[in-house]
Amino acid sequence: MGENRPHRVRKGRKFDQVVDGAWKVFLTDGFEGASVDDIARTAGVSKATLYSYFPDKRLLFMEVAKVECRRQATIAFQDIDFDGPVRDALFLAATRMVGFLLSDFGQQMFRTCVSECARFPEVGREFFDSGPGLVQETLAGFMADATRRGALKVEDPRLAAAQFHELCKADLHTRIICGLQSEFSQDERSAIIEGAVDMFLARYGA
Repeated sequence: MGENRPHRVRKGRKFDQVVDGAWKVFLTDGFEGASVDDIARTAGVSKATLYSYFPDKRLLFMEVAKVECRRQATIAFQDIDFDGPVRDALFLAATRMVGFLLSDFGQQMFRTCVSECARFPEVGREFFDSGPGLVQETLAGFMADATRRGALKVEDPRLAAAQFHELCKADLHTRIICGLQSEFSQDERSAIIEGAVDMFLARYGA
């Protein structure tokens, strides 16, 4: 996929099929390692069909990142009772955020976006808006509501949401991104999750 091709995406009958195939290849090979041939073969389409939908591999990657990050963000907050006990809601949210951050997809998306955003700033923006930004927006809304009903004392919900998100990344995320560790026990994960909730409530608990 060339840099000189038009930068636009065209929808069509096999659009979702292409995106699904690309997701599998990007997850395995990364942005640079993913080839058009492999993506087309995995998606079960011709290269011509692939090019007709995505004239630039960067556009295809951005679409994959948006779709999967939105899906993961939706999953992260499924079945969480934001009107119930605040600690329970924060614990479940933290558990799912840590799970995503340490997943193969979460790591691959982070590495790829970091490596590509200097050349293609919109890649980083798309990743943030569809993933971390969406998560923080949902958390901020929950924290604002909890403050109104007296369960939290949060002056700046957006800042508090960003802080909670960062607490869920403590140590484990840095270790896995730097290649120091690739697998984490449930005890290691639980320590981060419980620590994030305890520290957040120590600052913002009503």
